[in-house]
Amino acid sequence: MDISVHIFSLVWLLFLWATTRYSVQMFQQNSYRTERYNRWLRSTGEWHMRANVLSVAAALLFVFVDHWLLLLVVGVWMAVIAIAELSIRYKIPIAYTMRVRRLIATRLVITAVILTLVHIYAVEYTLVAMMLLSVDYWTVVAGAVISPVERAITRWYYNDAKRMLRAMPHLRIIGITGSFGKTSTKHFLYRLLSERYNVLMTPGNFNTTLGVVRTIREHLKPHHEVFIVEMGAKQRGDIKEICDLVSPEIGIVTSVGEMHLETFGSVESVARTKFELIDALPEGGFGIVNIDSEAAARYIADNAINVRSYAVEAAEADYRAVDIQYGSAETRFGVAKRNGLDEGYATHILGRGNLLNITAALAVAEYMGVSLESRRRAVRQIEQVEHRLSLRRDGGITILDDAYNSNPTGARMALEVLSQFETDGCRYVVTPGFVEMGAKQYDNNRAFGRDIALSRADRVYVVNEVNREAITSGLRDGGYSEDRVVVVASFAEAMADLQPRLRRGDVVLYENDLPDSFK
Repeated sequence: MDISVHIFSLVWLLFLWATTRYSVQMFQQNSYRTERYNRWLRSTGEWHMRANVLSVAAALLFVFVDHWLLLLVVGVWMAVIAIAELSIRYKIPIAYTMRVRRLIATRLVITAVILTLVHIYAVEYTLVAMMLLSVDYWTVVAGAVISPVERAITRWYYNDAKRMLRAMPHLRIIGITGSFGKTSTKHFLYRLLSERYNVLMTPGNFNTTLGVVRTIREHLKPHHEVFIVEMGAKQRGDIKEICDLVSPEIGIVTSVGEMHLETFGSVESVARTKFELIDALPEGGFGIVNIDSEAAARYIADNAINVRSYAVEAAEADYRAVDIQYGSAETRFGVAKRNGLDEGYATHILGRGNLLNITAALAVAEYMGVSLESRRRAVRQIEQVEHRLSLRRDGGITILDDAYNSNPTGARMALEVLSQFETDGCRYVVTPGFVEMGAKQYDNNRAFGRDIALSRADRVYVVNEVNREAITSGLRDGGYSEDRVVVVASFAEAMADLQPRLRRGDVVLYENDLPDSFK
């Protein structure tokens, strides 16, 4: 066989692996649900779809032209796509779980079988088949083929996790959900409760049903006394499904916002989903909700829900952070309660949003019998949660890393910290804006631009094209000078312009999905 065919086949195998890995990664991040994956592909996967179309078109042309030059063009095209894909660092990389391995193996088996049949019965269409078999949707096909097996395996794991929880009747389970703030609240509560209890919390982003199941089966031990469960949701019923598994005694709703509106449709639907946690609490359980979140407060009032509340702004809250004194090294505050005032708290964690999260954790810790002195000690020792308005210094440059916050309220609080930061240097904002907000995405990003204009930022980097028009329009609305706005296609481009400008004393805010790569 001609050596060019061998080389082409090797390049195609690399191309097949790169596109398969990418599509499986996205399928995994969309909870292995076809409708979510399709929605993602339509909204953010355009370049991949174009690559698929062009590759197949070139292969079809080869059937009629059959020229080595066209084969070379297709081969170079595949190599460029494969190398580009394999070189990208993603914020959430693919996790090679057993399910992912089964999915990849199934897709590769399907590819091998179809390619073999084409080669036997219609060899002239082999190149076309190779290109068609590289299309992202074969991952969906593979998922459908093995779905009965996956359902059976998932049910077995779910029942096994249920069995383990039943074997620990004295385990106290706390659920935390919200459009934002839930991960930070989880970490803060873990630190506070560890003063008295042996505590387990769901790690990282393990906030789906399968993530909770995996945490129970791999990490829950008989000596644990408290289990803190972060509960994420992208559609109605997701929180209820987790609650049906763990049966929480205590529930915290950190916020109701405009996240995932593409799947929820409305803020009211988001609220109903988040409050599935409160609905699941037993009689006598402890539910507490952030009423600085207007949508959450409105849902409580409209549905006459009996819960405790916490806030920084709302004076009627049962637990409220008060007497806040921001300093260069720490923030001091107290917590006003119905039955008095707890004074003497201090933390080096930044921002009003984190004070909200700490207040929620303090309310639950008090309910669970952690002493005031222990609470004060724990708050002082609370560590920053990476990528959630965490602060680090690099050669005299201050980095405010809010890369995992992607909502208007959290971003507004981060900008508030930036504007109040005591510095003689310049302030920079690097952001791609907000996503997954449906019809409100443009308006929210335009408002974000206006907020940046008021934040005392000296220069703004608007990354990617998705929200560029909205953010720059908002900056203009706020009277922000256009010569201080830099629009770039990637984080790398932003850094190429920013890094030579940085001087000791400067402050940089990374807001949403940075500094990791994204598309």
